[in-house]
Amino acid sequence: MAAGNPSRAIPGRDSCHTRFSAWTPFSNTSLNRQLFQERVALISHWFDLWTNKQRQEFLLTIFLRCTKSQLRFVQDWFSEKKPMARVDFSTVLPRRISLYIFSFLNPKDLCAAAQVSWPWRFLTEQDCLWMPKCVRFGWFLPYTPADKEYGAWKHHYLACVADLDWLTPREAAAVHGTLREPNTEAEELPERQREKCLRKIIWEKTALRKKESLRVRPPWGSAAGCSRWCTPRGPPPVSQRWRDSAGSQGASEKELVLASLEVLPTRSNVSGSHSYPSLSKKNWHGVANKDEPRFILISSRIPAYELLVDSVQAGVLSAVYEYSKPLDSLLCLTEKALAGRKARSVGIFSDGDSREMNLLQGYKIDIENLLKPEVRDFWETLGSFVATEEEGGHVDLFVPLGASEAGVEALSQLSQLTGTLFTAPTGVATGSFQHILSEWLGPPGDGAPPSTYFSPAKLQTWACWAELLEEALKSVRKELGPLLKDLQKVISARMVGQIMSDSMTTASILDNQDTARALADGLVELSKEHADKPLEFLSDFLLKKNKKSKNFEGNVIPTKCDPKETLGSFMKKTNVIAGDCRDTKSSLSKSDLEGLVELERTLQRHPWERRAAVARELLQSERRYVQLLAAVRDVYATPLRAALASNRAILSAANIRIIFSDILRILSLNRQLLDNLRDRLQEWGPAHCVGEIFIKFGSQLNTYTNFFNNYPVVLRTIEKCREAAPAFRAFLQRCDKTIVTHMLSLPELLLCPSRRFDEYLTLLYALRLHTPAGHVDCGELTAAIDQIKRYKGYLDKIKENVSMKEQLSDVQRLVWGCPALSEVNRYLIRVQDVVQLHCADEEVSFSLRVYEQTRDLTLFLLSDALLISSRGTSHTPFERTSKTTYQFTASVALHRLLIKDIPDSKYVKNAFILQGPKREWICATEVEDDKFLWLSVLKRAIRSSMEK
Repeated sequence: MAAGNPSRAIPGRDSCHTRFSAWTPFSNTSLNRQLFQERVALISHWFDLWTNKQRQEFLLTIFLRCTKSQLRFVQDWFSEKKPMARVDFSTVLPRRISLYIFSFLNPKDLCAAAQVSWPWRFLTEQDCLWMPKCVRFGWFLPYTPADKEYGAWKHHYLACVADLDWLTPREAAAVHGTLREPNTEAEELPERQREKCLRKIIWEKTALRKKESLRVRPPWGSAAGCSRWCTPRGPPPVSQRWRDSAGSQGASEKELVLASLEVLPTRSNVSGSHSYPSLSKKNWHGVANKDEPRFILISSRIPAYELLVDSVQAGVLSAVYEYSKPLDSLLCLTEKALAGRKARSVGIFSDGDSREMNLLQGYKIDIENLLKPEVRDFWETLGSFVATEEEGGHVDLFVPLGASEAGVEALSQLSQLTGTLFTAPTGVATGSFQHILSEWLGPPGDGAPPSTYFSPAKLQTWACWAELLEEALKSVRKELGPLLKDLQKVISARMVGQIMSDSMTTASILDNQDTARALADGLVELSKEHADKPLEFLSDFLLKKNKKSKNFEGNVIPTKCDPKETLGSFMKKTNVIAGDCRDTKSSLSKSDLEGLVELERTLQRHPWERRAAVARELLQSERRYVQLLAAVRDVYATPLRAALASNRAILSAANIRIIFSDILRILSLNRQLLDNLRDRLQEWGPAHCVGEIFIKFGSQLNTYTNFFNNYPVVLRTIEKCREAAPAFRAFLQRCDKTIVTHMLSLPELLLCPSRRFDEYLTLLYALRLHTPAGHVDCGELTAAIDQIKRYKGYLDKIKENVSMKEQLSDVQRLVWGCPALSEVNRYLIRVQDVVQLHCADEEVSFSLRVYEQTRDLTLFLLSDALLISSRGTSHTPFERTSKTTYQFTASVALHRLLIKDIPDSKYVKNAFILQGPKREWICATEVEDDKFLWLSVLKRAIRSSMEK
């Protein structure tokens, strides 16, 4: 009963409370302590009597009932009583010190250490350990590893070692013709004395330099000189120690070589073979001479190159070269600018694509023409103006050659031929010259090449203006294209005619008119193509012309002297030239075949690296696009809404909603796309996919559809508010074309969504190109490309409809007295210039009719009617240019229009009749092809209008 009822077992229950046990007093501390000690003594007595197994079970039971703090107390007690004798230093020491310890191991020992444990493998595969070992032999990664990527330099080192053609001394002697035998004791003694003398000279010069530096040392160190005179506390970083050791080692070796040149006689190369500097470089991060300037060449073909020259940083030399000048002009500019000094780096800013660079007119630098003697001499001479690779010298090409296999191969061949490091951007061009802002090939230097040569803000401003100029040049080329085409024909015909008149009789000239015409057309095409091999191009053109003339042999009008015999003899000569050129081309392709195969093998080792680079470019491009859309919200929409809320409205709420509602929805959609891409690339690996993100994005494109449908209304609203509200006009003048808006106006920012889908297709095509066929993302990328391509087709239709309406408006403004042309489903098809003819006697047969020109006409073919206008030309005094005017004459519905062909005769060519219900027009074109195209298009339009 006493054990079952605690309140009755202990007298004085009110003074001594119990807790968890009937025998543990809670309020009486002394009694509690005494009882606890008695129980501990009892358990200890029992513990001494138990066996080893019983003691282990008891300890396990006790430890399972303990809390974390109690277990930590036991752990600390064991650490004090029984310190650990053996422990892994990589788990105790800081990672920086562990890497410093591993840096003393050679590659073989590092690979062996990687097999010890997972922590050791993680540390021994770090890029900071393997990068100096690769750079020492001139092995550079063709891309920049991501922030969370490690082990790239180790894999690159192993791949290079596996492909290394190593020769034994006997094999090397058989190849190079030299075999160094061990020196005898008599031969080694002079060598040791000479080396001792050289070291003594170097030590004396070093001591003298130290004394001079201490003598001119300032009394206190500035911020700029702190890194030179002050010694930081603690051990230096591992990368800094490597860089310092490499720099001091390179400097001592350089001094040793210079001293040996002064003391020893010059020795010639025994083997006579050329040794490339890339095989003997120690480290690309060499100590560069600060007095050596940087130099950049800018092509005159670059749009707005004046702004580009103004954006060059202070201390960087720049020169603009003419695109039409020879290669020697570039070398003269470089030599004149450097004035006998070596350049730390040389940049060439020219246009081109991912496969070739348009350096000069007639010189497209690619894989095929690198082996030309003049091109090879140019690059070798240019490389001699640059500092050595040990000192950080390199040549930067501002052309996206790193975005394709052919471009990478061209850079590799340039580096091997000249012994100089060549770098280029690796990004896919998603805008006008935006590729220069992407990642660059080559090892990381003292900064990205764009920021090294140019001011980043000014360079971005130039890129925006260059894009505007490219768009303006499109319309200029469209307007001046026909005029320049006629001018080229006239100049080519005059050149051929002058040559024929100087070397042939009048009868021969009349007999060879077709040959002269073919040569003139060939010269025109040659001027358009800018071919590197003009003879080969001209011979191919004449061959095609000859085949075409044979196909239409039945339509040729016979003459007294058939010119085919003369043309045939000329074609025999051109066949010989074309055959020689093709043989040369085939031989060049065979010589480059081994390099291309090796490049393909290199790229197939790690295809995910190229894929990762394109994915990063996609993320970077999307980030720039979202920044442009965010500028619309931050610069325009938010201030206008704030002004409306503060009762100082600049625009009404309805106009703000019309202008900004759709573009802000697009911003929200693309911000979500950007977040998805950023999350995916943070954990990027070979198995990750991007196609599913764009498939999800493609299912939400109705936001873009609403924007494009309302786009004309948005622009009209902006123009109407600009004219009606002076406050809004002042607001736009204050906000447009600033740094925040990337030097763009509000309508130009609203133009960005229509161009984004072309960039999406370009980037997704590049991503699919570098995705293996069996990858999961390959099918998803194909589906995403098809989805965006379909939407781009829908967008092109919208653009085409808007363009058609603009063309009708332009025609109505251009033609005087023209009726209203704006109708539903009406658009402009073709414009043709003709001359109107008049026949004096229509009773004569067609072959004998004589026609005279009455006036010039311009025919505007619409989808449902033909607009006929008379064309006149007026000249302005004291000016060379002329002005063309158009006067409305008549309009005929297409379903009521008849066409009659007039066969060619001795008196008329390329003529036809347009017959309406009341009048008819006898017209003729200048060229036969224009008549054929015009009549075919006109007949097709008539059939289409009759079907409707």
